Amino acid sequence: MKELHKEKQMPKATAKRLPLYLRYLKMLGDSGVTRIKSKEFSEVIQVPSATIRRDFSQLGELGRSGYGYDVPYLIDVFSHILNTQEEKRIALIGCGNLGKALVKNNFRRNENLNIVCAFDSKEELVGLSIDDVIIQPMDKLADEIKKTGVTVAISTVPSQFAQEAIDKIVDAGITAILNFAPDRVIVPHNVNVQYIDLTTELQTLIYFDETFSNKRA
Repeated sequence: MKELHKEKQMPKATAKRLPLYLRYLKMLGDSGVTRIKSKEFSEVIQVPSATIRRDFSQLGELGRSGYGYDVPYLIDVFSHILNTQEEKRIALIGCGNLGKALVKNNFRRNENLNIVCAFDSKEELVGLSIDDVIIQPMDKLADEIKKTGVTVAISTVPSQFAQEAIDKIVDAGITAILNFAPDRVIVPHNVNVQYIDLTTELQTLIYFDETFSNKRA
């Protein structure tokens, strides 16, 4: 892999777009696309092509004028950048079916990501064990986060209750949150929230299948 510009501080706006770039690049790769120009990529992800070129230039010379970008190489670059090299301890809030599935999977493909505690407001779930992770009540959240060294939270709480759950997560000192409720929540400027909207993800998948399936042949 070519040497990347690691010594230069990456702008926050660029860093926030890297996961978006990687997600769509992987979809392109799975659809058989091996090369793409910034204008074409812009149409796919709805980010201006000038912004894409500027973001990519922060990492070195990733493409060539007139040729575009090599999709497999970009996937390698962004995967390398986004792969955490130290353990991140995670709290899960909301232990319904989705929450339980996340705890059971517990990021087996990355040993540095580890769900160490789980919480729910439903009394009937408190005390149950999911693969040795005991579900605890929400009023234990702050104390448990301090005790376990958690720095990241995942919320699978439904949209109508998401803001309340996120408020408690923020009050506990967490500044990195993955939220499975698509509706935007209000957080302080120093808190980063990544949203997972399964409906949008499915629509994106269908778009890629319909748009790029003819390139697989």
